Amino acid sequence: MQVHPGIDALPQGARLAITVGVFDGMHRGHLRLLAATVETARRLAAEPTVVTFDPHPDLVLRGAPPPLLCDPGERLALIARAGVTHIAVEPFTPELRAESADRFVERLRATRTLVALVMTPESAFGHDRQGTPAYLAGLGAAAGFEVVVVPQLQVGGEPISMTRIRLALAAGRLSLAARLLGRTPDVVGTVVRGAGRGRLLGRPTANLDLDDGVALPPDGVYAVRASWGGADPLDEVRRVDGVASLGTRPTFDETDRLLEVHLLDAREDLYGVRLRVEFVRRQRGIRRFASAAALVAQMDRDAARARQLLGTRPAGPVEP
Repeated sequence: MQVHPGIDALPQGARLAITVGVFDGMHRGHLRLLAATVETARRLAAEPTVVTFDPHPDLVLRGAPPPLLCDPGERLALIARAGVTHIAVEPFTPELRAESADRFVERLRATRTLVALVMTPESAFGHDRQGTPAYLAGLGAAAGFEVVVVPQLQVGGEPISMTRIRLALAAGRLSLAARLLGRTPDVVGTVVRGAGRGRLLGRPTANLDLDDGVALPPDGVYAVRASWGGADPLDEVRRVDGVASLGTRPTFDETDRLLEVHLLDAREDLYGVRLRVEFVRRQRGIRRFASAAALVAQMDRDAARARQLLGTRPAGPVEP
């Protein structure tokens, strides 16, 4: 897949089938839309293409973006794995907000052949959301491109949406969030040096510096899976089960919110590594302990419970 800095950088002379959207979270509905784009491109001898936006449009439209479900690198990797060959990351600016649907389509068609726009019934772009499927079908009839409408995917009688996933995640409904996403909810962050208290307690942790505005489940202790080492967040050179604490550390009167991951049976030096952490199951809430020794005892119980939940075999010698 080739990533281009905006619509105007898409390849000249190419035949493109295009879908447009934010694609935060890359949920099952997005995957259906991308599959339809790939199939439409195959049928029309074109290249499947995504136009997405950075920053999130709500930063311009409402003054602040929602909590983001997908790391930017993970989002691009998921789009690529869906079979898309081109992605244009269009800067979302006040000027773009004011651009008409007609002008937006003109830019898509400039120096290249637009053969199809692939949309959901609820999709719309351009000023005041003028570019509905019906409106664009009229433009397409005159300009020679198709509008392919893909029904929204539903789970439990309701459409899958980014808002619905954010609400499920914030409420701690990990199973529902996973059903909607089509994968385990996760975050990606860089491992940074912390206070080193976990190592002093004999239970070292990887402390993640999370990007601002990332969507997270409620504070608590979680059974997790961590992966790292590839060219993008989905390339799992190493994948290790673990137990993670998300929140404050009341036993030590520390009130900043952190994600600390204790990897089961792994002792690598991960400082500076981009770590992907999947939240599999919430085990308990955050609470204060009477002493560091009491906390360590609970950490051991948490690790044992995480092994049980994740099906992790205890560490030991490899049998011949």
